[in-house]
Amino acid sequence: MKIVVGLGNPGNQYRDTRHNIGWMVLDRIADRAGRAGRGRQRDASESIQVRLGGEDVVLAKPLTYMNDSGIAVRKLLARERAPLAELLVVADDFALPFGKLRFREAGSHGGHNGLRSIVDELSTEKFSRLRIGIGEPGRGAIDHVLSRFQADERARLPVLLDAAADAVEMWATAGTAKAANRFNSWDLQAPPDDDEHPPAGEVGGPPDGQGIRRTRTGWRKVVPG
Repeated sequence: MKIVVGLGNPGNQYRDTRHNIGWMVLDRIADRAGRAGRGRQRDASESIQVRLGGEDVVLAKPLTYMNDSGIAVRKLLARERAPLAELLVVADDFALPFGKLRFREAGSHGGHNGLRSIVDELSTEKFSRLRIGIGEPGRGAIDHVLSRFQADERARLPVLLDAAADAVEMWATAGTAKAANRFNSWDLQAPPDDDEHPPAGEVGGPPDGQGIRRTRTGWRKVVPG
């Protein structure tokens, strides 16, 4: 059984904050698998099982608050009898630009309190992690990680969450090294300027002269009214 742990804090006051992007990624994966809202609380975490690329994967959110995430991870690994090689931790990282993805097979906690707790509880740094860039603090680090995304970041957040979900699925099927080769160089594109509109007939643009517009699933004729 593979285990993906998304780091975050429980409670509505922390929902949608930068520090909770690990939870957001797990929510996106569960939603795409048709399992949204079906998590079960047990052993200091909320977890749900999904299939990713033919692999059985447990998605888990520690409910211990960020600084004690390791307690939930230790209990989860013991319950599932999973080796460290089958663990991936998804966490925010303000040392990375907003939207960057970075896989590592091992390494220090880098000052992240959730990762620090996991390292302390497991007595090892040898577990895979996917860091997601939330942008450099323009003020104190604590205020930054507990803040919500700016409007321009929120506009790109769905694309980032989809890419991170794809990255987790590739980790589950191909391993950390191959996922890193694919996604560590991935870039989140900036949104177009307000005065830049897709051309007629293209996705997001107006219909062409024949009333046809391309969508993400094919070509559609726009019916008046």
